[in-house]
Amino acid sequence: MFEKIIEAIKQYDTIIIHRHTSPDGDALGSQIGLKHLLQDNFPEKKIYTVGDGAGRYAFMADSTMDEIDDSTYENAMAILLDSASAHLISDERYKLAKFTARIDHHIYCETFTDLEVVNTTYESCCGLVTEFALESGLAFSPRSAKALFTGMVTDSGRFRYDSVNANTFRLASVLMEQKFDTNDIYNNLYADDFEMVRLRAQFILKIKITDHHVGYIYTTKEEFDSYGKDSFTISRGMVNTMADLKGVHSWVNFTDIGEKILVEIRSNKYNINPIAVKYGGGGHQKASGAAIDSYETAMAMLADLNALEGNEK
Repeated sequence: MFEKIIEAIKQYDTIIIHRHTSPDGDALGSQIGLKHLLQDNFPEKKIYTVGDGAGRYAFMADSTMDEIDDSTYENAMAILLDSASAHLISDERYKLAKFTARIDHHIYCETFTDLEVVNTTYESCCGLVTEFALESGLAFSPRSAKALFTGMVTDSGRFRYDSVNANTFRLASVLMEQKFDTNDIYNNLYADDFEMVRLRAQFILKIKITDHHVGYIYTTKEEFDSYGKDSFTISRGMVNTMADLKGVHSWVNFTDIGEKILVEIRSNKYNINPIAVKYGGGGHQKASGAAIDSYETAMAMLADLNALEGNEK
């Protein structure tokens, strides 16, 4: 599956690793994990990671991105991770690279690199990168394994989502052969301070439910500004306050940040991905996102989700 990618990596002295904007644990974990895999196994090469800030995942070691000049891309290979669409990539300078490759586990939307490995049977991009390392005979270190395991944990919902299968645990087992502190990962991911508990309580009180039992939250620009939190915390961080509501199989969180409205859609039963794609987004069958332009578009999206629920019942 990865023969052409590893051969390309061997040909280039400079490798620059990208991922999607507003990174989650899987985007950062795959990026950092791949960086260390390549540094450990090809010490003669120059390996860089680029993109926007790590946000709430800044606790991850080496999550600070490298600052490089445009000239670094000359005769370089760019590897793009965890991104289904070109417009989601953080730092468009990957287009300056001599050769590009993509490793991704999202539902296919478009081709935008010279070489691509897209496999939706993996719960995370970190799982795919782990498979890449095994297939290519690359040795893991505690630092690469910890980053990849972190991404697997976040994108699998602590191994609870139905994307998890026997292969997930096989790969996790391989990573855990390295010595790293899982308590450090879980404490940073899931330990809440009192302020976050209060914030989550506010969002629980904002939940509304449609006539076909779609849960939704809409956060206005004024509300977003008043929280004093980054967009990731309010958008993706709060969507699953609706996850365990009895009778609610699909839910959506709309967050108006000014220049756009961030949308996070989840379901525990239906394929909501086509609705995300319809509005310029993408992702997985039961976890997708988009960025839209208005409240009216948000309500049209909600109506589509409501209709989906109604048609499926």
